[in-house]
Amino acid sequence: MAAKVVLGLQWGDEGKGKIIDILAEDADVIVRFQGGNNAGHTVEIGDDQFILHLIPSGILRPNSSCIIGNGVVVDPIGLVAEIEGLESRGISVRDRLQLSSRAHLVLRFHKELDAWKESRNNGKIGTTLRGIGPAYADKANRIGIRASSLKNKSKLEQQYKSNLAEINTLFATDNTPPLDANEEWAIFEKSVAEVAPLVTDTTMSVNEALQEKKSVLFEGAQGTWLDIDHGTYPFVTSSNTTIGGVCTGAGVAPQCIEKVIGVAKAYTTRVGGGAFPTELSAVEADALRKAGNEFGATTGRPRRCGWFDAVATRYAVMLNGVDALVVTKLDVLDHLESIRICTGYRINGVEINTMPADIDDLENVVPIYEDFSGWQCSTTDVREWNALPENAKNYLERLSELVGARIEMISIGPRRRQAFTI
Repeated sequence: MAAKVVLGLQWGDEGKGKIIDILAEDADVIVRFQGGNNAGHTVEIGDDQFILHLIPSGILRPNSSCIIGNGVVVDPIGLVAEIEGLESRGISVRDRLQLSSRAHLVLRFHKELDAWKESRNNGKIGTTLRGIGPAYADKANRIGIRASSLKNKSKLEQQYKSNLAEINTLFATDNTPPLDANEEWAIFEKSVAEVAPLVTDTTMSVNEALQEKKSVLFEGAQGTWLDIDHGTYPFVTSSNTTIGGVCTGAGVAPQCIEKVIGVAKAYTTRVGGGAFPTELSAVEADALRKAGNEFGATTGRPRRCGWFDAVATRYAVMLNGVDALVVTKLDVLDHLESIRICTGYRINGVEINTMPADIDDLENVVPIYEDFSGWQCSTTDVREWNALPENAKNYLERLSELVGARIEMISIGPRRRQAFTI
């Protein structure tokens, strides 16, 4: 069964969208299995840039079909806007997109609740305020609204207003003005007729495609260190961004997965709060941020920047069973005279080479670095390994050795053509 998975090995924003777009050329079906529109995949085709939030990146390949799996939480209003945006640019969507009947919905009141919680928490977590956490919380609390309800409008309205009443009760605890149920429903109702025709049993769709020997590509959002179980908790997202999320979020058995492709930047970034052992000083980070255009595709927030963390990435490679490594944004390092890789941590004077589970421990680690000479020339036009500068090859070979995964592809720019396999 030709099923491949593309996962992020850092804190997200690794450039997965471009890699998925490249691999989708040979895929029949592309499946998104977790997250919501708090994620953003950016793909550049010629002079055109596309930013996708819920729809799989494979939608930009005209011969593929796309599936939003049950593990995704879906904002129907946002989905309609995304569909209309793509269709206005000549991309066929509705006849190629399916939405799982078991996917939970992100509703306007989830966003209000998200903002309310963040304000009470002084913005500690740094969520995107897209309502993702509250939607997953409703799912876990067994009061969530699933996409199947879009086909039963009277039941849907009853569920909607009942859940909204619960939130208003919560808001009343600190005199936050209540939301108007009828007004909120009227806004949401407009998206129902647009999204309902997309709803189907996608677990059947995916498994039928696999049984028919079709090429299926599973697309992850965010990255390993934002996983709700394995990430830098509590500074994480609300879903499983790691390999196990494929099975639960798309409805497939583990043996269906043929290959796991892990994507990592040649350096490290993260957005929001939380420990970041290799984070650069403000001046150094600003220079790298500008060189790499490190601003969130979803929120526009500046990303925190740091050196490549081999400790974190090695753990992610192990956790996900990575078969092949893709290194992106190598070109962002082109201008640097020297470059560092974190090879281990010290905590309280003791050297460790694994990721502490306790966030306080991780915040107190001191990174151990290896230094490398930069190549100080452009790599953006390189299309084969042998054409890379020697110092770039030295850096990549050591990176591969440290994380325990073979590099299969290198990306040296945002466009489709700016990548090559090894």
